[in-house]
Amino acid sequence: MSFDELWADLSDVGRDPRSGGYRRFAWTRADAELREWFAGAAARRGLDVTVDRCGNQWAWWGDPDTGPGIVTGSHLDSVPDGGAFDGPLGVVSAFAAVDALRDKGFQPGRPLGVVNFCDEEGARFGIACAGSRLLTGALAPERALALRDADGVTMADALAAAGRGTDVGRDDETLRRVGAFVELHVEQGRGLADLDAAPVAVASAIWPHGRFRADLPGEANHAGTTRLPDRRDPTLAYARLVLAARDAAERHDAVATCGKVRVEPNGVNAIPSHVTAWVDARGPREADVRAVLGELSSLTERAGGAFVEESWTAETPFDATLRDRLVATLSGVPVLATGAGHDAGILAAQGIPTGMIFVRNPTGVSHSPAEFAERADCLAGVTALTAVLEDLLGAPA
Repeated sequence: MSFDELWADLSDVGRDPRSGGYRRFAWTRADAELREWFAGAAARRGLDVTVDRCGNQWAWWGDPDTGPGIVTGSHLDSVPDGGAFDGPLGVVSAFAAVDALRDKGFQPGRPLGVVNFCDEEGARFGIACAGSRLLTGALAPERALALRDADGVTMADALAAAGRGTDVGRDDETLRRVGAFVELHVEQGRGLADLDAAPVAVASAIWPHGRFRADLPGEANHAGTTRLPDRRDPTLAYARLVLAARDAAERHDAVATCGKVRVEPNGVNAIPSHVTAWVDARGPREADVRAVLGELSSLTERAGGAFVEESWTAETPFDATLRDRLVATLSGVPVLATGAGHDAGILAAQGIPTGMIFVRNPTGVSHSPAEFAERADCLAGVTALTAVLEDLLGAPA
């Protein structure tokens, strides 16, 4: 199958007809369809599929236990109303690269794996890169299984409903099979578009970033009969938090986003009893990001609330030797850092040699239906990934 055929196969899975975006959440019906698609794409290529303890899917060309091998791929899940390219472009390009290598008669000197990491976006349970974090031991199984989605369903219950067990956790057998990992991904900003040069780039590092929860208490009351001085309205504290996040981020050369909020009881004519808000903060330097979070924590505490860390990822540089090898193979393409988190960063933090290839995004928009990459640039990404894999796997037969 061609890149276009592979891409078309995925186009309708989990797509919301109203927004045009995707709702591909972990351990849902859409996720099951995506996993079936991955297994089918692997089977058509004669690749052996394994599933690790955490539900991540691996398709192998060659015996992975004779490795360690070279692995490529990404994820297939999405944020709410996400774009088509974030994640799937890397998986589709991986299968297309396998096809390209075979078309030229290439025989890998070591195993080649294609991976579909599960729950990378954390859209359902709130922890990004949950599949790779569990795999590497960066996320404790007991914490993961107790996470709840917006409907109160725990991850343990969701796994059971999807026909999977709850024996999740670090999987050393799988990790031993990964000698190096290269993830192709659409760029999620304007780095390449503003350069107006090559359609692909190589990543240097992932910015430090964290997700925090602000719990803001109030007192439920009637919207029409409660005088303003008598109100304990937590939405006022939330409004101050949103403005403070923007102000602190500007002063500290970082970015901060209040993108998710839960208001209780969420009635038009009721003063809320509680607001739960989430803050995502990132930046080139950890000290600056921590400074932003420190200000928001103090503000929350002054409002009588609590500011709780849900996840934190330190700055993650990619393996310098592998990075330089990718740049040399791709004839001196640009090198960019990124503020977006990826499974590649989780593996890199575990000491696995890891690299990333970015494909140009002309809109600079991501996590939105407007996310885009030109077909020619996608094909350039496949060509780049194919060249990198050929170099890392050894000389052709």
